[in-house]
Amino acid sequence: MVKIITDSTNDLPKELLEKLDIDVMPLYVNFEDKSYKDGIDITTDELYDIVKKNGKLPKTAGVTVGDFETKFKEYLDKGYDIVYTGISGVMSSTLNNALIAIDDLDASARAFAIDSKNLSTGIGLLLLKAAKDRDNGLTAREIAERMEKNTDNVLSQFAIEQMDYLHKGGRCSGVARFAATLLRIKPIIEVRGGKMDVQAKPIGKIKVALDRMFNQLVSDKDRLDLDHILVTHSKADESAKYLLEKIRNEFPNVDVIETNAGCVISSHCGPGTIGILYMVKGN
Repeated sequence: MVKIITDSTNDLPKELLEKLDIDVMPLYVNFEDKSYKDGIDITTDELYDIVKKNGKLPKTAGVTVGDFETKFKEYLDKGYDIVYTGISGVMSSTLNNALIAIDDLDASARAFAIDSKNLSTGIGLLLLKAAKDRDNGLTAREIAERMEKNTDNVLSQFAIEQMDYLHKGGRCSGVARFAATLLRIKPIIEVRGGKMDVQAKPIGKIKVALDRMFNQLVSDKDRLDLDHILVTHSKADESAKYLLEKIRNEFPNVDVIETNAGCVISSHCGPGTIGILYMVKGN
């Protein structure tokens, strides 16, 4: 038996995760006076309300070693082997904590922690593949090996509508924020090798950035993995509606899924952020 485990930054819908029998471990969202478990004690709407009231962003923290040990032991004792993946090891301590827990439990032959090199539903795409492999009877080790190869085939790009959260979180200087606001820049962030980099700086309304991301998707059409395309956003309903219609018209035979970003992802990017995430065929 194989149990697939992830963390709360995967941003797949809860109903889908339950259907796929994937267990989710929450990261932590910490304000000055209180700590919350992402997706359990706090919602994205509640996060934004607190930030609006206090004028300060929370700090986020990874899943602890103790949390992992408790969860892993629970399934190992039941006879399961484990495959875990979550937020990129460059972006959080979570992956390293999972590896420490596996070592502490002396479970390296039965539990595997894979660096997704990604975030949000970039992780989700790997989970969807892993669940399919599990249902096809692959072992935990085989699933982990295939997942590790797939990480380089995940393409993630996000358009940032507001610079405030990047600025408040120390990820954008005041001068850069002022310039971006003045020039109406809607930066497109891509995830490569586990890191976030600015891929483009389109100027104008958010639609300009949406069209640019859509055109990139279309340019990858010949090498696209046709299982899933994900549109993930944080309070960007109109942008999502626009993109979903365009993508479904262009790719009528692909499963196109809309998902909402959780608290950890939203606390870093802010409302209005939206991304297109998909996989390409491996070499």
